[in-house]
Amino acid sequence: MTDMLQKRYEGYLKTPFLWKNDVVFNLLQFNNVAAVSKFDVEIDDSLRLGKYVERFVAFELRQQKHIRVLAENIQIQQDTLTLGELDCLLLQDEQPIHLEIIYKFYLYDALVGTSEIEHFVGPNRKDALIEKLSKLKHKQLPLIYTDACKPYLKALGLAPETILQQVYFKAQLFLPFANQNIQLKTLNNDCVVGYYITRTELIVFKDCKFYVPTKKDWLITPHTNVDWLNFKTFTAIARAYFEQKYSTLIWVKLKTGMVKKVFLVWW
Repeated sequence: MTDMLQKRYEGYLKTPFLWKNDVVFNLLQFNNVAAVSKFDVEIDDSLRLGKYVERFVAFELRQQKHIRVLAENIQIQQDTLTLGELDCLLLQDEQPIHLEIIYKFYLYDALVGTSEIEHFVGPNRKDALIEKLSKLKHKQLPLIYTDACKPYLKALGLAPETILQQVYFKAQLFLPFANQNIQLKTLNNDCVVGYYITRTELIVFKDCKFYVPTKKDWLITPHTNVDWLNFKTFTAIARAYFEQKYSTLIWVKLKTGMVKKVFLVWW
């Protein structure tokens, strides 16, 4: 598991920020972390992927001499109601920062919305990039200015008006198999790691080999040292995903030997 954990961490490190500076919704990316290549902390493997990645970010932050993590995953409650959570409060060169941490997978669908950002949806179409950005801008970041948050900040010696708000937003993006030449104008083109295919496009890959990684292994850069499935075996597995209406990430080994990261979508 230690080897797999390291591979996941390396995949996370290689994932670029979804945009640069504050070009999206005026949300400023926090990009002052110098990558630490060796991960040597245990993580609870039962954590969902988002929380799992937060452990990677926390590890990175704690390796920096000019950064001091004050608190993580702070539940802001009002009476018995939970209003939300602050992912991380830290000091960077004594400057307080509220940091929201996000790691996502988005697929480009030109039929959704009218702008580049609106075109990116989650693999199962249940969430979209624009929804996440709106939630960040209008709910998660303003949380530090609420009366309910004041006691939490006071306990840490912080005043809301002195805190900078930033995001740590990384993502893997996938373009349609039929149109892989899309050039992004606002988002970071370096985030594009592969394409997605539909049920009808699957036949194009009949001479290929397939591998279905676990969800946490979606982080990993594909390699050849796995148990590959032939087309017939894989199509039986794919059928179950289609019936469940669940999109999954797969690795496809082409006849050339090249390995691609691909989403198989049910829609």
